[in-house]
Amino acid sequence: MIGLSVIRKAGTAVALAAAVSLSAISAEAQDKGSMHVAFGDVPGGEMVNFMIAVARAAERGVDVKTSYLQSEDLAAQAIVSGQADIGVGTPYALIQKVNAPIRMFYQLSMLRFYPVVNGEMYKSWKDLDGADVAVHGRGSGTEAIMQLMAKENGVKFNSVSYVPGSGVRAGALLQGRINASIVDYERSRLLEREAPGKFVFLPLPDIKATDEALYANRDWLESEQEAVSILVEELIKTWREINEDPSKIAELREKYNVLPDIEEIEVEEMVPAFTQGVSIDLYPDNGGSAESVEEDFVFFTTSGSMDGDAKDLKVEDYWYLAPVEAAVEKLGKK
Repeated sequence: MIGLSVIRKAGTAVALAAAVSLSAISAEAQDKGSMHVAFGDVPGGEMVNFMIAVARAAERGVDVKTSYLQSEDLAAQAIVSGQADIGVGTPYALIQKVNAPIRMFYQLSMLRFYPVVNGEMYKSWKDLDGADVAVHGRGSGTEAIMQLMAKENGVKFNSVSYVPGSGVRAGALLQGRINASIVDYERSRLLEREAPGKFVFLPLPDIKATDEALYANRDWLESEQEAVSILVEELIKTWREINEDPSKIAELREKYNVLPDIEEIEVEEMVPAFTQGVSIDLYPDNGGSAESVEEDFVFFTTSGSMDGDAKDLKVEDYWYLAPVEAAVEKLGKK
């Protein structure tokens, strides 16, 4: 059953809004632990696969609640303060700079984004010297990409604005409120469809890095091992199922009735979008590994999001891989 509620806590810095609670219908519901996931984004079609895995975890007895906040900063604050259990993002800089007691534990998606500019104003990376650009959030992969390309092309942005939600940034581009940004694969399709010829997509080198990961307080991960293990197993199974046949995303969404209120255009574009996502290896089959974390270190230090030399950074200081390793051993590696 899916219920919608707004959580308000007077005197707190973080307001957890639009909380969706998923519980199993079976009598075993809620006996395998509980978790509260905080997204720093607006609900959209790109979250459907995650919510399917959440529904499956609920069937196995995990009580899961999901909230949508205004930014990844607020989501991270909710995790650190204990108002929520699981965040979504890549908080490498947060962990490094303030020694936050959080660890990433599941690799949701790879960094596959499209820098885009209004072609009437800009044509190339060099043209962005002194320009205003918009990215998803502070310390995000989208910011890292833009800063890396600014460094490689010898340009300096006038300002970097944080606008959560690829769909929100795409809408702002179409409305002319911003002229340089970065969007996901689904919104790149939207821009080309809604305004053919208006936008220029800037080139990128091949990037091997995590876009979104799940993270939580280390102590919570250890205290809720059973619930975390179930969620990780269902994520891996769902990701593999969609990688084998991306058209199943529509059938699974209907079966589990997840995100029923997203816009109709997102429903129509869901199968094409996930098909494209699978074609560009957006969804990792195994949930992350020490090798993938080391690739992250290279990217985020090169872009300037993290300090130091990649080879000096330790996987265990940023990730807690035990749940993924146990799930892959149980399910088999792909």
